[in-house]
Order: sequence, then C-alpha cells, then structure tokens
Amino acid sequence: MEFFDTSIVEQIEMKMIRSSQFAVRARFQRMSDDDHCLITSIREHGLLQPILIRPFSHGFEIVAGHRRFHACRSLRWRFIPCKIRELADKEAYEIQLTENIQRKSMDPIEEAESFRRYVVDFGWGGVTELAAKIGKSEEYVSHRIQLLKLPEEVKQHVIENSLNVSSALELTSIPSEKQNMIVQQINSSDLTVRQIREMKSLMKTDTFANNSGADQISQSTPRLLNRKSHVLKLTKKTILALRITLARIDNLIDEVHSTVEPSERAEIVSFLMGTRLRIHSLIDETIRYKNTNTRKEDPRL
Repeated sequence: MEFFDTSIVEQIEMKMIRSSQFAVRARFQRMSDDDHCLITSIREHGLLQPILIRPFSHGFEIVAGHRRFHACRSLRWRFIPCKIRELADKEAYEIQLTENIQRKSMDPIEEAESFRRYVVDFGWGGVTELAAKIGKSEEYVSHRIQLLKLPEEVKQHVIENSLNVSSALELTSIPSEKQNMIVQQINSSDLTVRQIREMKSLMKTDTFANNSGADQISQSTPRLLNRKSHVLKLTKKTILALRITLARIDNLIDEVHSTVEPSERAEIVSFLMGTRLRIHSLIDETIRYKNTNTRKEDPRL
C-alpha cells in the first residue's frame, strides 16, 4: 500500500504546543552538552528541520522533536516551524520511540519501561510486533523488559552504566537479597558474563561463602561428567519444547489483541507476557545448564 504524506508545514505559536502525553522518557533529564550545542546551532542557523506535532485538545502535541522544541523555547521564540500530521496515539508513540532509539538517547531501563508500556500498559501489541516497529530483534525487546525485574538499586547501576545489560540480565535469576553483593563483585573484579554464571553456580553449593565468590571462581574446576551426550540431547529437546511453547504464547497474545476489547485486554496480556518472560528465563537456564555440563575446556579460560 502506497503511503501518502498528508502533513502540513506551518509556523505554530509555541504556547499552543504541549509535550507528549505518552512521553517515552519519563525521568527528568538535565541539560546536556548536546542540548547546549543544539541551542547554539539554532541561534546561529535557525531550525533546519521542523518538529512533528499532531492536533490535540484545542492545541497540538509534540510527536517528535522535544529537544528542538525546548531549545527554541529557551531562545524565547514565539513561533516554531511544525510539520502537522493526524496520528493515532499508537502511531505517535511508535514514532517517538523509534526516534529515541535511533538517536540512542535512552538508557536501557528507559527503553525497558517504554517497551512495557507499549505491550502491557497500553496493550498495543506483543513483543513481536513492537520489535518489528522499532527495527530491533524480539530477543532485544524481551531482554530489556526482563531488566524491570531487578530492584531499584541494581537498575540504578544500569542507568549509570556501571553495570552492562548482559551482566544485569544474569542477575534477574538471582534472589534480590544477593544481587547487590554480586554487583559489588562484578565492579571490584571486573567479572565477565561467564564468570558471573560460574559464581551463580557456586552460590547453589555449600562452597560459596559470604565474600569469597570471586576467589572460588579462580580456584574451582568443575568435574567433567561422563553423561555429556545425554545432557546435550536432553537440553536440546528441552529448549525446542520451550521454544514451541513461546510460539504458542505469541499466538495467544495475538488472539487476545484481535478478540478482546482494549479496555479488558491489559490484564490478560500482562499475564501472558509474564508467562513468556518466565519461559525465556527457563530457556536461558537450560542453555546455561547445557554449557556447564558439556564444555570440554577449562571453564576458567
């Protein structure tokens, strides 16, 4: 189907424009060096690209271009060039989300929160649909949403970039009371994801002491099991079964979106998404079990 752009470009009075009611960035952001550069550029060269707005409640709402709008407001502009387009709430949110992801302006927790709102709070579509809309893989979206299972203190480490996403995902399957200790070990010993997994394995045994996890990683060598081939065969079948279950859950989510009224579907979608995330965790746990019990090389390498 061919797309026809019916937008209109006009100068709109600043006071008639409001921020988006579906802002993907919920946390207050202090003005950055990039913002100062943008203000300087607009002051010297003008606004090179109009902001995108839509008609909304006796005025207009920003869809894309929040930074440009606030930069022009700081320069005390009365009017701003705008591209005006009729957009539904879902379309406006998708455009805003895609723009922020392309600009890499959101931290992983902000992305996770925006994905959750799309899938669960607003019930606009499943993980598969959202991933296609923003140009990311389904795994990327699912993993981001999993980060929301972490306690606030650990999330803050992710926001501050003192804990990367891969390491943070490993913590989602650890009891919350032990997560801060693991984060301290990660930061102090610069642990890799593989070492974090070994630490988690040690936590399940009596050999793991309060602060000796990192030492245990460097000193312990798990036994090579004679049942390697059986473990490999069993885990492959388990992963396949879980992936089949994921596909069936996706079909159920699509069915809910096509058969249940929007006002009634949020709770059902939330339950199915929670189930889906638990299945993903089971797949990850199965893969870790397979790797731990079938690898031939020294796990310390």
